[in-house]
This record gives sequence, structure tokens and C-alpha cells, in this order.
Amino acid sequence: MGKIKVKQVRSKINCPQTQKLTLESLGLRKLGQVVEHDATPAILGMVNKVKHLVSVEEIN
Repeated sequence: MGKIKVKQVRSKINCPQTQKLTLESLGLRKLGQVVEHDATPAILGMVNKVKHLVSVEEIN
């Protein structure tokens, strides 16, 4: 499995509570914050749920 870098690029204001909790579970609490995760199916599913709020970059 590779690694991915996830950055929050849009605000979570006016998002459903489930999306806010998903961002928090990914470790994103502030706009512009960047976190690294292993590209597991669970993490990729969470990223897919909030794909309109984050940008994703693959790390080699």
C-alpha cells in the first residue's frame, strides 16, 4: 500500500454532521491542514465521502 497526503481545501460549515465527523476522523480540524495516511480501503472510503472538501496527493 502507498501513502496519500490529504489537505482540507474547503470549509466544513454547512456540511452534514457525518461529513464533519469524517474530516475529524481523518485528522483534519482546520482549513489548510495536511495529514498523511496509508492508502487503505477504509481511509480511501473516508476520503471519497468528503472528496469535495479535500485535495488528495499520492506520495511515492
